[in-house]
Amino acid sequence: MDGVAGVNVFCAAGLTIRECRMSARAELELQYFKGVGARRAAALAELGIRNARDLVFFLPRAYIDRTTSTTLRALALTLQKHERLFEEPTSPLLTERLLYSEVTLLVRIERIREHTVRGNRQMLIASITDESRARGHVIFWNRLDYYRRFLQPGALYILAGRPTLDRHGIVTFHHPELEPVDPGEEELYSIGRIIPKYRSTQALRQVGLTQARLRALVEQALARVLPQLPDPLPRTIRQSYDLPPLAEALRQLHFPQSAEELQRARRRLKFEEMFLFQLLLALRQRGIQRERGLVFNPRSAHARWLLDRLPFELTQAQKRVLREIVADLTSGHPMNRLLQGDVGSGKTIVAVLTMLVAVDNGYQALLMAPTEILAEQHYHTLCRLLEGSDLRIVQLVGGQNPRLRKEILRQIAAGEAHIVVGTHALFESSVTYNRAGLLVIDEQHRFGVLQRARLREASRLSLGTEGIAPHVLVMSATPIPRTLSMTLYGDLDVSVLDELPPGRKPVITKVVFESQLPQVYEFIRSELRAGRQAYIVYPLIEPSEKLQAKAATEHYRKLQQEVFPEFRCGLLHGQLFWYEKEEVMRAFARGEYHVLVATTVIEVGIDVPNATVMLVHNAERFGLAQLHQLRGRVGRGSAQAYCFLATRDHFRYHWHRAADEPRERLAAIVRLRTLEETCDGFRIAEVDLQLRGPGDLLGTRQSGMPEFQYTDLVTDGDIITQARRAAFELVAMDPLLQHAEHRALRHALEERYGEATQLLDIA
Repeated sequence: MDGVAGVNVFCAAGLTIRECRMSARAELELQYFKGVGARRAAALAELGIRNARDLVFFLPRAYIDRTTSTTLRALALTLQKHERLFEEPTSPLLTERLLYSEVTLLVRIERIREHTVRGNRQMLIASITDESRARGHVIFWNRLDYYRRFLQPGALYILAGRPTLDRHGIVTFHHPELEPVDPGEEELYSIGRIIPKYRSTQALRQVGLTQARLRALVEQALARVLPQLPDPLPRTIRQSYDLPPLAEALRQLHFPQSAEELQRARRRLKFEEMFLFQLLLALRQRGIQRERGLVFNPRSAHARWLLDRLPFELTQAQKRVLREIVADLTSGHPMNRLLQGDVGSGKTIVAVLTMLVAVDNGYQALLMAPTEILAEQHYHTLCRLLEGSDLRIVQLVGGQNPRLRKEILRQIAAGEAHIVVGTHALFESSVTYNRAGLLVIDEQHRFGVLQRARLREASRLSLGTEGIAPHVLVMSATPIPRTLSMTLYGDLDVSVLDELPPGRKPVITKVVFESQLPQVYEFIRSELRAGRQAYIVYPLIEPSEKLQAKAATEHYRKLQQEVFPEFRCGLLHGQLFWYEKEEVMRAFARGEYHVLVATTVIEVGIDVPNATVMLVHNAERFGLAQLHQLRGRVGRGSAQAYCFLATRDHFRYHWHRAADEPRERLAAIVRLRTLEETCDGFRIAEVDLQLRGPGDLLGTRQSGMPEFQYTDLVTDGDIITQARRAAFELVAMDPLLQHAEHRALRHALEERYGEATQLLDIA
């Protein structure tokens, strides 16, 4: 019941206004719940739970599934027969290994003992029994002090884990999850029920808010809130996609009667969450389509001049994408396009040609990158490509000399700068543009919708004419999986460069172990003698006592003096000044260095067709996308290229038993195997998403990635697709969400995305 409805109900009972308001507050605020009080309300407030509605949306963190159960005796028989307990995942990645189904047992601790194994390693062994009167063991290797306090002989626990048989035929669990059963609650855990488990804190435990009491409080809150809770999803959408009403879904999420009911309720919340976000994107796209765009003449003298100078011909994919861009630039509507392409597919030249069209139409072109290093590389690439032209290119980043920055800002405001390259500094309030008609945003997934909207607004102000918006081209050097593309780029038209330049061959990739390095070095020498060049990459610049990894500066001298004495080696890393890095890269491109010893500073921005070998040391320490980008530095010419991913010798032992490895080592093995098996950047991006999840994949601090509470962008692709289709269909039917049945939806959208709805002028 919301505040107004609560007051009306109590006033109808004949109470005064003051009494009505107090009664309505008592109906919702937790401190007025029976058995709560100020201390328990304060402990709940630490978790953000201040009223009954908060408690209704305080969903269980997990469930104890007692609908199907087994016993220790039955488990022992099954394991002795070598029968499968679970269906193994069909994916070859093994990344779901930790998410396999687990058995759930109600067990009693009989006794606890400690045991010392070789190397003086301690382990804690708890003997357990259950209703079948069979015995088992629970073994803990870590956090022994905690488990000495936590495990109480004679107490009941819910155990969830994956069983094995020890050499004596006894069922054993290593580090299972244990949930203590509150005294008097044994009946609750009988077979046939699904029990919710809520997040708990020390503060909640200190004031006596056990799992049983939390469940009782949730029951009260559901009874008070659900009858008056508005449902933001229109009935037609719920019916079309077989979704339960919100009130029904929330009750099922707290107290499900079956696994099927729980899955249906979860799907409802995931759909609603993604539907609201896709609705925001649909409204944004509609707003952009309604705007007037600059109409460019696609004939560009500077673009023709650059094309005539290029030592290669554009691919059919590049020509197709340029036609799509030209159609946008001449349509009268602002371009809002994503350019995706794998390593080496030629995104940069497409972006440069588009910027030259803007410049020749009398407008400034802005190129924004997420980091100063990438902005610097773009700046020098543009200067190299356009050397000899009459165009002025300037760079605007955060750490510039104040005097230089002031002069650059003057040139931008006066229109003397034709192309401006920079970072987030481009949309600072101190920057005044002179007819900024084109925005090119690189590594778009690092920014997000709101930051893109701010830069568009700064450009729009510079155009002067009311209602005219700039053209926007965003690029992703890292291929983005489909589910992420539908969320991050859901408001954009998409162009894909799916073709490598003619004559390019897939890079042959091989994982090698450190004991095999002499053979790898001999292979590199054979390539160098044939007139080719090589990269050797290290994870560190200087040696580190904390990190057991190789360093570029340390091994550079050894490589030059002992491994490749007859060849010339160059050194490149991030601590060099930009002009030093530029000189090393230029010298390598001219062939003055045969081997470039480097860190990941070469990940982007270097194009040396003569380089045919890449050796990456400590490859297990690098991310999948990073390794793919590094590999993209070779194979840029017509000759066959090779990439060696060197890892420690002990990985040879772990390589073929990956299913039994700890998660971190397993992920490293999956990364290396994936690189060895495929050069498809989109396939690699899908694996990377599965391994790391969207937050880590994109960089949580600056990704602009919305926080989804319920939706899993790795596994919920079907739900995302359905929610997107429903959102775009609804906006096509009711562009301003004015229909009566869409009021709750509009309110939910404004409540969740307030700042964004204001920027998009839909609040």
